[in-house]
Amino acid sequence: MCGIVGAIADRNVLPILMEGLQRLEYRGYDSAGVAIRDAKGELKRFRALGKVAVLKELVGHSNISGDLGIAHTRWATHGVPAERNAHPQMSGVRVAVVHNGIIENHAELREQLLKLGYEFTSETDTEVIAHLMASKLESGRSLFDAVVETAAELEGAYALAAASPEDGDRIVVTREGSPLVIGLGEGENFIASDVAALLQVTRKFIFLEEGDVAEVRRDGVTVFDSGGEEVVREVKESLLSSDGADKGPYAHYMLKEIFEQPGVISETLEGRIHRGRLLEDSFGHETKALLDRTKHVQIVACGTSYHAGMVARYWLEEIGIPCSVEVASEYRYRKVVVPDGTLLITISQSGETADTLAALKGSRSQGYIGSLTVCNVPESSLVRESDVCFMTRAGTEIGVASTKAFTTQLVALRLLTVAMARRQGLSHEQEAVMVNELHALPRQVEVVLQLADSIAKMAQGFADKQNALFLGRGPFYPVAMEGALKLKEISYIHAEAYPAGELKHGPLALVDANMPVVCALPDDPLLEKVLSNLQEVRARGGELFLFSDHKVHIGLDHYRNLTLSDIYPGTAPIVYTVPLQLLAYYVALLKGTDVDQPRNLAKSVTVE
Repeated sequence: MCGIVGAIADRNVLPILMEGLQRLEYRGYDSAGVAIRDAKGELKRFRALGKVAVLKELVGHSNISGDLGIAHTRWATHGVPAERNAHPQMSGVRVAVVHNGIIENHAELREQLLKLGYEFTSETDTEVIAHLMASKLESGRSLFDAVVETAAELEGAYALAAASPEDGDRIVVTREGSPLVIGLGEGENFIASDVAALLQVTRKFIFLEEGDVAEVRRDGVTVFDSGGEEVVREVKESLLSSDGADKGPYAHYMLKEIFEQPGVISETLEGRIHRGRLLEDSFGHETKALLDRTKHVQIVACGTSYHAGMVARYWLEEIGIPCSVEVASEYRYRKVVVPDGTLLITISQSGETADTLAALKGSRSQGYIGSLTVCNVPESSLVRESDVCFMTRAGTEIGVASTKAFTTQLVALRLLTVAMARRQGLSHEQEAVMVNELHALPRQVEVVLQLADSIAKMAQGFADKQNALFLGRGPFYPVAMEGALKLKEISYIHAEAYPAGELKHGPLALVDANMPVVCALPDDPLLEKVLSNLQEVRARGGELFLFSDHKVHIGLDHYRNLTLSDIYPGTAPIVYTVPLQLLAYYVALLKGTDVDQPRNLAKSVTVE
């Protein structure tokens, strides 16, 4: 879950490294560091606890510059957040290493290196890598050979980059289970864990495959596969925009990304619907044949993406397609029974979520007819590993708490539902209704965003609260789960979500005047059931915070309500998500938390 960036050039690379780290800070912000080769050919290391800005200030006071460097922003796995555990990790002055991933056999390797006389100054598995490489260099190996031999001894997932003053005109990188890309320039080249880190210097990238080792020099790049054979990897030009790095007039990236939702929903729909019809060919020619064979859907995802999958289950089963949804970290470790004709759908914003990616790789021997991923990053591992992909077009999402990625995932899954419904006998008239609901969605979200000031006032009711309960029925149960997740992620309020009908089976014991209860009240067949559940809350003194359709008569006392208008039933779960995002945001402001980078969390979970 850490961020890696490196560069070799005929100019000072330090500004490139610092800019790259800031663009990667969403991946980890416990600490940051850089190792740069100075005019004497020596590696100088700077590390700082906290965010990249602290490191930037430290480096700025040093007046250091150099033509080669590697840098890192860390989210702690092995070892507490501390300067000693920050990367780069070094073995004396011989080699510097930055690393993303987890080395599972680090303890036994550490014991071997201690016996050889190496001293450890950190608790990280990365320092093991540095000393192991140093032992190879000491025996006369080149940096490239040292990396190859070291990688052969590592068990686990990793992306790593190494630099050494003993072999000073190259950076050597390798990956296994964690992403790493090489950016190509003119007389200069770059490495990073994410293309977003390098968009300010290049748009040409090589995406390393599992087990690849690469030598990155000023004048070129040489790649070797896991078997040691030199290979030519395709150079791809990224279409990603770097605009996401600018907050514009917004106080936080999260708020900016919430307000970007009408635009990115329109982008996700663009070219996929026209005149009341779904343009199925826009999914890619392979998708049609895959959907024709699909009799059952298995969705695997994590976190917010898992909630999107749960909403999709309601949609798919409503049209007659059996659907199962499971958290990837559980799915990958159990024996599964795959019904005939099952399509595996993975969902991920980053496309690098470790558990989801592992589940996809493990599925190849389980009898699925194929795999489809709903993803936001076209250059990601999930996209490359899946049979077909459905891009959400949300653009760069920097806030750790996902907002626009979630709503565009739901849009993509709704489009897939329309495609599957065709195969279940959907009439042209019914399809037109579903498509027109999607067409109206961006405007509906815009109208909800106009309620932001009112939602900010509603949030004041949470200022002194430590717990909250979110309720929903049908597809609004996973919407409630997403609302609770947003609140706990960024405000640190303990929040739980329950199906409203489960209140009497335990959660009602928690309800009192200090337990705010949040609920969406769409005008749907379950409305009267939900209102009855809310009466139970009021009878126990619970404080209600409601979002309702303008046609709903609530008939309760002592509640706060905001009315949403012109919400269509098929896309209502998407629309009702937006006020819950805003509620979490404004509560976090009142609590004074770090909205964009909440404690203990990272944007892209690329380790178990």
